[in-house]
Amino acid sequence: MITVHHLNNSRSQRVIWLLEELSVDYTVKRYQRDPKTMLAPKSLLKVHPLGKSPVITDGDTVVAESGAIVEYLIDRYDIERKLSPAPGTPTRLRYTYWLHFAEGSAMSPLLMKLMFNYIEKAPMPFFAKPIAKAISKKAKSSFIDPQIKAHLDYIESELGKSTWFAGGRLTGADIQMSFPLEAAAVRGGLDESYPKINAFIRRIHARAGYKRALERGGEYNLLS
Repeated sequence: MITVHHLNNSRSQRVIWLLEELSVDYTVKRYQRDPKTMLAPKSLLKVHPLGKSPVITDGDTVVAESGAIVEYLIDRYDIERKLSPAPGTPTRLRYTYWLHFAEGSAMSPLLMKLMFNYIEKAPMPFFAKPIAKAISKKAKSSFIDPQIKAHLDYIESELGKSTWFAGGRLTGADIQMSFPLEAAAVRGGLDESYPKINAFIRRIHARAGYKRALERGGEYNLLS
């Protein structure tokens, strides 16, 4: 039996969605973030040495990292190959690209923006706060925000080539890309000037599997 070690408001939500799309039996073991630090609880260290989510267990097999989990589950359980294109095809190459682009490129500036936003609000001596805010705003305006915009412009353009990231049907690449785009919609400047990305988000939110995953996963404030 597959167990998803699921941290609230995290990347593991898309793992639950993938399992719903695969129609595979699984259980969800929930973990709550520390309300002050927003970090995962130490109990996750019992599952994986880094103590982070997402991570799954499948019998004696432990798999961490979103992309690795997506590849593992599709390779092992997608018997009909409905969520991955045929090997050796141009579509498969595009699928692999977006599967890794999600964390390798798209998430980096979004995480940087999250951290600099935190710095602006973090407790510190009153005399240091103006300096911290000035550094944070400069970093965001000169590097982080332009990087996010460049990524969103690129994704918007690419979604103009096909309905889904790897062609005409949903694949694991779309599930992997869902998290950075939902994060961008909340805190990364994704607005109505990106109609194709917003249409993609509306499509995934309308899927029955996505809705069932929200019911199984619980709190997911990226959508608020």
